[in-house]
Amino acid sequence: MYKNLYKKYRYSLILLRELVITEFKLRYQGSVLGYLWSLLRPLFLFVILYFVFVYFLRIGSDVPHWPVAMLLGIVLWNFFSEVTNNGVTSIVNRGDVIRKINFPKYVIVIAGSVSALINLGINLLVVAVFLFFNGVELHWSSLLALPYIVELFVFALGLSFILSAVFVKLRDINYIWEIIMQGLFYASAVIYPIAMVLERSQTLGQVLLLNPVAQSIQDVRHHLVSDVNPTLYGLSGNIWVAIIPIALVVVTFIAGAWYFKLKSPSFAENL
Repeated sequence: MYKNLYKKYRYSLILLRELVITEFKLRYQGSVLGYLWSLLRPLFLFVILYFVFVYFLRIGSDVPHWPVAMLLGIVLWNFFSEVTNNGVTSIVNRGDVIRKINFPKYVIVIAGSVSALINLGINLLVVAVFLFFNGVELHWSSLLALPYIVELFVFALGLSFILSAVFVKLRDINYIWEIIMQGLFYASAVIYPIAMVLERSQTLGQVLLLNPVAQSIQDVRHHLVSDVNPTLYGLSGNIWVAIIPIALVVVTFIAGAWYFKLKSPSFAENL
């Protein structure tokens, strides 16, 4: 069974590997600092937001290790942003190859996502250093953060399938998605603790966490930084409510994969 699956997808796997390597090499080609930018970008953003929101506005001062939790949120948000923003134009950017060679088009979208996943791994090493110097104690339970990172990846990949297929015919989707991302950033509790929202309204806090991006970021913070960061299940006490964001992720991924497969045969003629 495994051999048959390997034979069936062997070409796709080889192509995926080559595209990921090419994507990662081209990302910082011609740059003086090269791959260091994958570390410096989130750090520079963190420094700016830290001084504005933490140092001056004193946001999150009552949350243990909040600066590290904020950095973690920024890193995870940048990962989600990179996957989806790259996904929008991924098919169109490979138009010349698609018109000349017949191959599974989904590999292009996945390659960009895997490249972002590699960047995330590098950035999480920086987060680990901050966790150490801030005295955050890691336990075996910290590994529970991994499924929520996978959840965020699957959600971003599902959206990328939809966005890349739509962008082939509707180029305005790129600008529409930029606007959506601006709103989603502030609705995902990236730079402020969810406790601030809960002080005003418990219901509003739970509604915000129905967003899979906010929910996954908050759960990663809960397991990796401090359990003071509340989760959707902890707030609602209802397993069915806690399942809603996960269900949205599954539906988004299945719908995205189906829509991409439906539209992919006509990509070459529409590019």
